[in-house]
Amino acid sequence: MAVRPIVRSFRLCKLRFSLPQSYSTHFISTLVLAEHEGGSIKSSSISSVEAAKRLSKDDSVSMLLAGSGPSLQQAATHAASCHPLISQVLVADSNNLVHPLAEAWANLIKTVQKKGGYTHILAASGSFGKNVLPRAAALLDVSPITDVIDISGSHQFVRPIYAGNALSTVKYTGESPCMLTIRTPSFPVSASETRSSAAPIIQVDLSTFGEDILNKSRFVRRSSQETERPDLGNARIVVTGGRGLKSAENFKMVEKLAEKLGAAVGATRAAVDAEFVPNELQVGQTGKIVAPELYMAFGVSGAIQHLAGMRDSKVIVAVNKDADAPIFQVADYGLVGDLFEIIPELLEKLPEKK
Repeated sequence: MAVRPIVRSFRLCKLRFSLPQSYSTHFISTLVLAEHEGGSIKSSSISSVEAAKRLSKDDSVSMLLAGSGPSLQQAATHAASCHPLISQVLVADSNNLVHPLAEAWANLIKTVQKKGGYTHILAASGSFGKNVLPRAAALLDVSPITDVIDISGSHQFVRPIYAGNALSTVKYTGESPCMLTIRTPSFPVSASETRSSAAPIIQVDLSTFGEDILNKSRFVRRSSQETERPDLGNARIVVTGGRGLKSAENFKMVEKLAEKLGAAVGATRAAVDAEFVPNELQVGQTGKIVAPELYMAFGVSGAIQHLAGMRDSKVIVAVNKDADAPIFQVADYGLVGDLFEIIPELLEKLPEKK
């Protein structure tokens, strides 16, 4: 007779038992913060969706867009069919969100998270993601994990440290949502990743969107160079110049070579600091992270800061007159020589881009 109460209390104990956070893979839901331009989703945002694949096989991914006007609606249509993992597209249509200011976007993320209860929030590790995600994490009282290059579980990630010379495995043990910035070159999108039918497009209710937050910052202007060259972050070929070019006038040789190859132009921090080119062309730990099929470096010594931004390139070609330059340690092909002789010879022998 005394056994029944014991069995009953054991059953009650089992009801109170909860699985550890790392085991709750069936409840993964992810929000991807998307950038769009000219009515299309940027490839870096699509790579963030690809990264969400690694969180769970049953992951449900929502993509969040913000802005106003026809461009936003075109981008939403593109988002609905750009990747098979996307289950819905959330659109926040407001003039206050046309420009990606951190204060406005962070408040939007807080509003969407309050309703959606996502377990993970992802953004590409570019200027947009690095600007918006930390502020949103502060509003949600969680700690973000940055520059993720590999995902080995729903709460376990790999990120580079010491300028990419070592890799750190990080296990997230905090409250939801787990917020990540993704190094998109590590998560390439397959050309076969298409949807047979478009995901639903849902308008975000902005009735509770805090207007007071908008007074803390305002958009002044945007300046960029008009060029037909490919975007540095997504180009198949990147031609980079360093301090060895000696002047902005000489740097034009790199630009001419890039035009012939149909490549993007990159620069080292030293070249940017010397004002050879604007800082938007900087490749490195404090610049852009690139991983093209071909990376050509002229007059680049190979400082750790620069290598951190291009070491994942498929093929690296380096030209430097210093045979002991660190760039040769990571280069697949190295040529010791004077770039002022080699670049003109390449320009002469390469055919014009069709």
